[in-house]
Amino acid sequence: MRILLVEDDEKLKLTLSFQLKKEHFETDTCSDGEEALYYIRLGIYDLILLDRMVPLLPGDKVLEIIRSENIVTPVIILTALGEVEDKIAGLDLGADDYLVKPFDFEELMARIRCIFRRPRKLEAYDILNLGNTSYYIYENKLSCGSKNCSLSKREGALMEIFFKNASQVLPRELLLSKVWGLESEVEMGNLDNYIHFLRRRLKTVGSSLSIQTIRGIGFSMKDGGKGGKDL
Repeated sequence: MRILLVEDDEKLKLTLSFQLKKEHFETDTCSDGEEALYYIRLGIYDLILLDRMVPLLPGDKVLEIIRSENIVTPVIILTALGEVEDKIAGLDLGADDYLVKPFDFEELMARIRCIFRRPRKLEAYDILNLGNTSYYIYENKLSCGSKNCSLSKREGALMEIFFKNASQVLPRELLLSKVWGLESEVEMGNLDNYIHFLRRRLKTVGSSLSIQTIRGIGFSMKDGGKGGKDL
């Protein structure tokens, strides 16, 4: 499970990120609303922990925008605003839960477990379709017609990003930070190896999709109809 933590209090951000990673959640962090909106639109998160009072774009506005764009990723608001009217406003904007600071980490964990226990719509969360190909997120499986192939965890994370951002140019640095983590020291060559693996997987199932290299920038997944060409 991957969590995005949006918090501008550096000490709290580092503490929560450390605790969440200890609980085996892949956790990314950001400190302002504009950056949060960019990350959320990538569509790779299972949960968003959102502070209401972050710079550049307030958390309330971030929540309003993503719900207007039909982004249904669960959101737990973390805030010092604890009046009843504040809670009502946050929940009415589309938050799934509301936790007032200061809070105990165990209470946050209980609320996260509650979110993940809720039934999901299979079509909305588990299966991504693009061209003639489907990717089953929680099975790490690529499918095209009668052909199927399993992916490793890293391959699956990359494939999910490409499916959710089809035709967009995804910079190398973005892919590295999203799959290996913002603080990872993994080398660019490692990413190239995984892109090679993904291309082989797509070819194995007879997919019409191709991952194109955008020289000097990154990669982009395209649907070439009967078959794409990797550049």
